[in-house]
Amino acid sequence: MGRNTRKRRTPLATKIVAGAAALAVGGGGLVWANFYASAHEEHSGQNRTRSAGAQVATIDCPDVGQRIRDVPDRARGEVDGELASMDSQITDAYQRLATTRRAQEGDAQFVQNSILGPLKDRRKALIDRIQLEINRAGGKADDNLDELAGCQGRPADPQQDGGGQDDGQGDGGQNGDGQDQDDNGNGVAGPVADDFIDINDVQPNSRNSRNGLAADGGSTGTFTTECGVNENNLFNSDNLIAAPGVDNGAHHTHDYVGNQDNDAFSSDDDLANADTSCQNQGDRSTYYWPVLRLQDGTQEFDANDQGGGAEGNVGKILKPAKAELTFVGSRQGDVVAMPKFLRVITGDAKSFTNGDANANTSWSCSGFEDRQVTDKYPLCPEGSQVLRTTNFQSCWDGQNIDSANHRDHMAFVQEDGSCPNGFQAVPQLQVRLAYDIPTPVVENGQVRNPYAVDSFPEQLHKPITDHNDFINVMDEDLMNEVVDCINRGEDCQ
Repeated sequence: MGRNTRKRRTPLATKIVAGAAALAVGGGGLVWANFYASAHEEHSGQNRTRSAGAQVATIDCPDVGQRIRDVPDRARGEVDGELASMDSQITDAYQRLATTRRAQEGDAQFVQNSILGPLKDRRKALIDRIQLEINRAGGKADDNLDELAGCQGRPADPQQDGGGQDDGQGDGGQNGDGQDQDDNGNGVAGPVADDFIDINDVQPNSRNSRNGLAADGGSTGTFTTECGVNENNLFNSDNLIAAPGVDNGAHHTHDYVGNQDNDAFSSDDDLANADTSCQNQGDRSTYYWPVLRLQDGTQEFDANDQGGGAEGNVGKILKPAKAELTFVGSRQGDVVAMPKFLRVITGDAKSFTNGDANANTSWSCSGFEDRQVTDKYPLCPEGSQVLRTTNFQSCWDGQNIDSANHRDHMAFVQEDGSCPNGFQAVPQLQVRLAYDIPTPVVENGQVRNPYAVDSFPEQLHKPITDHNDFINVMDEDLMNEVVDCINRGEDCQ
C-alpha cells in the first residue's frame, strides 16, 4: 500500500538523513526492551536493584526551534536544516537508549555518560552554527540558546518529573498485578494501556475547544472543500513546512490530501502547478497529518524504512473513512482572505516532551461528540467511529506567510473570539477525520492490537503529539469565494 514520494536529494538533505539504523524486531521497529521494568527484579536468586538509567523510557530535549525568533529570510533554510539535524540527533540517541538496556542495568551512569553527555555536545555544535548563520545573515541570534543544549532522560509517565529516576513505588510503569508492561509484541515503544480511555469515562464538555463555529453576530458561513481520503496513497516522512529540503524531516509518515506534489523539495511553483485531489480544481492546497496505524503485525510499504518501521512506526496504515475539511468564520466579524502559500502548523509533534501548551487535537467517538480528550486515545463502542478533530489558528499577522518557528505569524482567537492586537481574522480550517477501527482490548494493564498516531521515535506514540499542517494554495478567485461565502453567512462547497 502506498508510496514514498521523492524527487531528488540535495547536499543539505543528504547531510540531515538519520544515520544510525534502528535494531529491528520482526517486521521492523526500535527495540522496546522493557522500558517499564520494575525498579527491582529477581536475578540468580537475589533481589538486585536496577540502575536508575534503566528506568529512562525516553529522551527529553528542549525544543530549540520554538525559541528562535527573527531569523533573516536568507538564513531560514540553513536554520531549518540545523533544527532537522537536531531531530536526527535525538532519534539516534533514542535508538541507542533503546538498544543498550543490558549495559544500562550494569552501570547507573551509562545513560548520562554514553548517551546524554555526547548528545549535549553535538547539540551545542549545531546551536553554535544556528547562531552564526543568523548573525551572518544580518540578524541577532539569542545568546542564551546554549542553555538548551542539554537533554535529560525521563520515564514514560508524564506525571513524573524528567529526572529519569523511579523509586519503584506507585504505578512505576507496572500494571495492577505488579507485572511489567511490555511492548504489545511489536518491539516498539507504545502506546501502552494507560494511553487509552473508554469514551464513557470522558466527562461531557470537559474540553473547551480553542475555537469553534462562529456565533451569531459574526461571520457565520462555512465553506467545505472535498479532497478525498488519500485515495492516491500519497505518503512520505517529509515535512515541507518545518523541514524544507530535508529528506525524512518528520521521522514519521504523513497522509496527504489536496496537492499531489508534496515532499520536502516542493517549491511554491511546484505546488501551484501540481494536480489536486480536491473536487474544486482551484484548491491545490496541501492538507496533511501523521498517519494512524493499527499495530496488528501488518508489514506496510515502509516497514523497513526511515520514518516507518525503522523508527518505530509499525502496523497497518488506517485510511480515514471520511475527511471533512471545512473553513468557518469569526465570532467577532468578517474574515479576510488568506495569502497564497500561507503555512500553518497546529498541534505539536513533540508535546509529550515539550508539554501541552501547543497540543490541539481532540479525540472522540461518533455519537459521543460532546466528550473530547487530547491526551488519550478513545475506546469506542461497537459501531462508533474514532474521530480526530483539529481547529486551526485563525488569526494572521497580516504580513507573513511563515515565521522562524512556523508559529508566530498565526494565533488563536482570544476568549471573546477576537484576534490579538496586530492580527486579523482569516477563515479557520477545521479538519475532522473519522476512522473505522476495531476497539483495542485493554486487560490487566496490557493493550492488544492498539492503534496509534505516527510520531517522532522518542515521543512514544502518545496521542497528545497529534498535529496537522496546511499550506494555502487556493487560486485567488476561489479564496475570494470562500471569504464571501463565510461573510454572507452561507454554507458553500
